[in-house]
Amino acid sequence: MSFTVSLQQRIQQLKKAQEDVPRVLAEVAKDATLRAIEAATDATPPTAGDLRGTNTRSGELKQHWATDSKTEPQIKGNKVETELRNNLNYASYVNNGHRMDQHFVPGLYINEDSGLLEYNPNKDEGMVVGTKTKYVKGKFMADKGKKAYEKTVLSELDKKIRGLME
Repeated sequence: MSFTVSLQQRIQQLKKAQEDVPRVLAEVAKDATLRAIEAATDATPPTAGDLRGTNTRSGELKQHWATDSKTEPQIKGNKVETELRNNLNYASYVNNGHRMDQHFVPGLYINEDSGLLEYNPNKDEGMVVGTKTKYVKGKFMADKGKKAYEKTVLSELDKKIRGLME
Protein backbone atom coordinates (compact mmCIF):
# COMPACT_ATOMS: atom_id res chain seq x y z
CA MET A 1 0.00 0.00 0.00
CA SER A 2 2.82 2.46 0.81
CA PHE A 3 4.32 1.81 -2.64
CA THR A 4 1.04 2.92 -4.27
CA VAL A 5 0.85 6.04 -2.10
CA SER A 6 4.41 7.08 -2.88
CA LEU A 7 3.85 6.43 -6.59
CA GLN A 8 0.70 8.58 -6.50
CA GLN A 9 2.62 11.32 -4.71
CA ARG A 10 5.35 11.21 -7.35
CA ILE A 11 2.76 11.41 -10.16
CA GLN A 12 1.24 14.50 -8.50
CA GLN A 13 4.69 16.07 -8.16
CA LEU A 14 5.39 15.46 -11.84
CA LYS A 15 2.04 16.95 -12.89
CA LYS A 16 2.74 20.07 -10.83
CA ALA A 17 6.25 20.29 -12.26
CA GLN A 18 4.83 20.02 -15.79
CA GLU A 19 2.49 22.95 -15.11
CA ASP A 20 5.46 25.04 -13.96
CA VAL A 21 7.63 24.36 -17.04
CA PRO A 22 6.53 27.39 -19.16
CA ARG A 23 7.09 29.77 -16.23
CA VAL A 24 10.46 28.21 -15.45
CA LEU A 25 11.58 28.39 -19.08
CA ALA A 26 10.55 32.04 -19.29
CA GLU A 27 12.49 32.89 -16.11
CA VAL A 28 15.57 31.07 -17.34
CA ALA A 29 15.36 32.70 -20.79
CA LYS A 30 15.13 36.17 -19.27
CA ASP A 31 18.06 35.57 -16.91
CA ALA A 32 20.15 34.04 -19.70
CA THR A 33 19.40 36.96 -22.03
CA LEU A 34 20.48 39.44 -19.36
CA ARG A 35 23.76 37.50 -18.96
CA ALA A 36 24.18 37.49 -22.77
CA ILE A 37 23.72 41.26 -22.90
CA GLU A 38 26.26 41.65 -20.12
CA ALA A 39 28.81 39.45 -21.92
CA ALA A 40 28.27 41.16 -25.29
CA THR A 41 28.57 44.57 -23.64
CA ASP A 42 31.79 43.59 -21.87
CA ALA A 43 33.30 42.46 -25.19
CA THR A 44 32.23 45.61 -27.07
CA PRO A 45 34.70 48.48 -27.52
CA PRO A 46 35.73 50.63 -25.86
CA THR A 47 37.29 48.15 -23.51
CA ALA A 48 39.89 48.89 -20.86
CA GLY A 49 43.10 49.99 -22.51
CA ASP A 50 41.73 49.83 -26.08
CA LEU A 51 40.21 53.00 -27.46
CA ARG A 52 40.74 52.25 -31.13
CA GLY A 53 37.92 52.59 -33.62
CA THR A 54 36.22 55.70 -34.91
CA ASN A 55 32.65 54.82 -33.94
CA THR A 56 33.32 52.84 -30.79
CA ARG A 57 34.78 55.49 -28.47
CA SER A 58 31.50 57.04 -27.39
CA GLY A 59 30.21 53.83 -25.83
CA GLU A 60 27.05 54.03 -27.94
CA LEU A 61 27.71 50.60 -29.44
CA LYS A 62 27.94 49.12 -25.92
CA GLN A 63 24.71 50.78 -24.82
CA HIS A 64 22.70 49.43 -27.74
CA TRP A 65 22.95 45.82 -26.54
CA ALA A 66 20.70 46.72 -23.61
CA THR A 67 18.33 48.99 -25.50
CA ASP A 68 17.89 46.86 -28.63
CA SER A 69 17.70 43.39 -27.06
CA LYS A 70 14.39 41.90 -26.01
CA THR A 71 14.66 40.42 -22.53
CA GLU A 72 10.98 39.82 -21.80
CA PRO A 73 10.26 36.26 -22.95
CA GLN A 74 7.61 35.74 -25.61
CA ILE A 75 5.97 32.32 -25.46
CA LYS A 76 5.02 31.14 -28.93
CA GLY A 77 3.66 27.62 -28.94
CA ASN A 78 6.42 25.39 -27.61
CA LYS A 79 9.03 28.14 -27.86
CA VAL A 80 10.20 30.79 -25.44
CA GLU A 81 11.89 33.64 -27.31
CA THR A 82 14.14 36.52 -26.29
CA GLU A 83 16.57 38.41 -28.52
CA LEU A 84 20.16 39.56 -28.21
CA ARG A 85 20.40 42.50 -30.60
CA ASN A 86 22.42 45.55 -31.50
CA ASN A 87 20.75 47.60 -34.23
CA LEU A 88 23.52 50.11 -34.92
CA ASN A 89 24.43 49.99 -38.59
CA TYR A 90 28.13 49.38 -37.90
CA ALA A 91 27.67 46.74 -35.16
CA SER A 92 28.11 43.85 -37.60
CA TYR A 93 31.41 45.30 -38.84
CA VAL A 94 32.79 45.51 -35.29
CA ASN A 95 31.40 42.08 -34.46
CA ASN A 96 32.52 40.20 -37.58
CA GLY A 97 35.52 42.23 -38.70
CA HIS A 98 35.87 43.99 -42.01
CA ARG A 99 38.20 44.80 -44.84
CA MET A 100 39.74 48.28 -44.93
CA ASP A 101 40.24 49.75 -48.36
CA GLN A 102 41.93 53.08 -48.76
CA HIS A 103 39.20 55.73 -49.01
CA PHE A 104 38.42 59.35 -48.24
CA VAL A 105 36.14 60.09 -45.26
CA PRO A 106 34.69 63.59 -45.28
CA GLY A 107 34.49 65.12 -41.78
CA LEU A 108 37.19 62.87 -40.31
CA TYR A 109 40.11 64.77 -38.81
CA ILE A 110 42.74 64.72 -36.09
CA ASN A 111 41.91 67.14 -33.30
CA GLU A 112 44.96 69.39 -32.89
CA ASP A 113 44.31 69.90 -29.16
CA SER A 114 43.87 66.28 -28.15
CA GLY A 115 45.67 64.49 -30.97
CA LEU A 116 42.66 62.15 -31.27
CA LEU A 117 40.87 61.11 -34.40
CA GLU A 118 37.41 62.74 -34.49
CA TYR A 119 34.46 62.94 -36.82
CA ASN A 120 32.25 65.93 -37.56
CA PRO A 121 30.03 65.59 -40.64
CA ASN A 122 29.72 69.42 -40.82
CA LYS A 123 33.48 69.99 -41.01
CA ASP A 124 34.90 71.06 -44.39
CA GLU A 125 37.78 68.64 -44.29
CA GLY A 126 38.41 64.94 -44.25
CA MET A 127 41.17 62.41 -44.58
CA VAL A 128 42.20 59.27 -46.40
CA VAL A 129 42.00 56.15 -44.22
CA GLY A 130 42.75 52.49 -44.65
CA THR A 131 46.35 52.89 -45.69
CA LYS A 132 48.00 50.91 -42.86
CA THR A 133 45.34 48.42 -41.85
CA LYS A 134 44.04 46.06 -44.53
CA TYR A 135 41.71 44.12 -42.24
CA VAL A 136 40.14 44.87 -38.86
CA LYS A 137 39.55 41.72 -36.83
CA GLY A 138 36.10 41.17 -35.36
CA LYS A 139 35.40 41.35 -31.65
CA PHE A 140 32.71 38.61 -31.85
CA MET A 141 30.63 40.23 -29.12
CA ALA A 142 27.46 38.39 -30.20
CA ASP A 143 29.22 35.01 -30.02
CA LYS A 144 30.41 35.81 -26.50
CA GLY A 145 26.85 36.74 -25.60
CA LYS A 146 25.51 33.49 -27.05
CA LYS A 147 28.03 31.46 -25.05
CA ALA A 148 27.01 33.26 -21.86
CA TYR A 149 23.35 32.57 -22.73
CA GLU A 150 23.96 28.85 -23.23
CA LYS A 151 26.04 28.54 -20.07
CA THR A 152 23.38 30.34 -18.02
CA VAL A 153 20.53 28.24 -19.47
CA LEU A 154 22.28 24.97 -18.59
CA SER A 155 23.19 26.11 -15.11
CA GLU A 156 19.81 27.65 -14.28
CA LEU A 157 17.76 24.79 -15.72
CA ASP A 158 19.69 22.31 -13.59
CA LYS A 159 18.84 24.33 -10.47
CA LYS A 160 15.19 24.81 -11.44
CA ILE A 161 14.63 21.15 -12.33
CA ARG A 162 16.06 20.06 -8.99
CA GLY A 163 13.76 22.56 -7.27
CA LEU A 164 10.67 21.33 -9.14
CA MET A 165 11.32 17.74 -8.12
CA GLU A 166 11.65 18.47 -4.41
